[in-house]
Amino acid sequence: MFFGDIAVVAVVLVVIAVLFVQQGLKVVPQQSAWVVERLGRFHTVLNPGLNLIIPFIDRVAYRHSLKEIPLDTPAQVCITRDNTQLTVDGVLFYQVTNPELASYGTSDYRFAITQLAQTTLRSMVGRMELDKTFEEREIINKAIVQAVDEAATNWGVKVLRYEIKDLTPPPAILKAMQAQITAEREKRAVVATSEGKKMEQINLATGAREAAIAKSEGEKQAEINRAQGQAAATLALAEATAEALRKVAAATREEGGMNAVSLQVAEKYVEAFANIAKEGNTLIVPGNMGDMSAMISSAMKIMEGVKRG
Repeated sequence: MFFGDIAVVAVVLVVIAVLFVQQGLKVVPQQSAWVVERLGRFHTVLNPGLNLIIPFIDRVAYRHSLKEIPLDTPAQVCITRDNTQLTVDGVLFYQVTNPELASYGTSDYRFAITQLAQTTLRSMVGRMELDKTFEEREIINKAIVQAVDEAATNWGVKVLRYEIKDLTPPPAILKAMQAQITAEREKRAVVATSEGKKMEQINLATGAREAAIAKSEGEKQAEINRAQGQAAATLALAEATAEALRKVAAATREEGGMNAVSLQVAEKYVEAFANIAKEGNTLIVPGNMGDMSAMISSAMKIMEGVKRG
């Protein structure tokens, strides 16, 4: 019997040891925190790794993940400033920063931050008109994060961000918005077409004006060139005439020069009357025949003098 009692005691001790190890040694995973109560009161927070507690006296009351957790907020109907119903839903991202407050600060911090996010969302949407709610999503998100994070501090939770997933107006409003968008696009298309035609007309007018200017500049330069050519020709003719007159004058000063000049004048005079007579059947006679005879006589004398010489 003695050995039997010893065996029973040994078995009991082994069972107690196994229970002690099972209940007393706790392995906490990474990014986790376990809250331990001792005799019903908060005692400590177990960090990741191997931890030792007193079995049957201490117990793990709460287990919290320290990771960033997404929390889907249910869709709700909000009333905008212009009395339009708008169905809005979103997602909230939070992280437990104080396991003790997360355990005892509120009965359910997930439900608390969800409700606070929804009420803040209704308040923000109620201050805006329908069009503004689509344009200012970022403002709404920041306002919800700020409001929920201030309250969640007492719950040991840090609200990181909030994102609106959907903004859904009633079907009638959605149809009207689509019609408005279509009209706006058609308006932009008409404006773009008119602007294109306007630019086309401006370009054509500008091109015609530049062509006219270029043409007038060309005609102006041509007139200048012609005038300069005529002036150069006139100047050259004048210089040639002057040179000829200088040579004639020099020839007249030589011996027999005047006789040659007189003979040429008489020939031109007779040639001129001969040409006049050829123009028609009418006979043209000089008014002073004596002058003509004298001219011819002088011319004959000059020719005779030239022949003798």
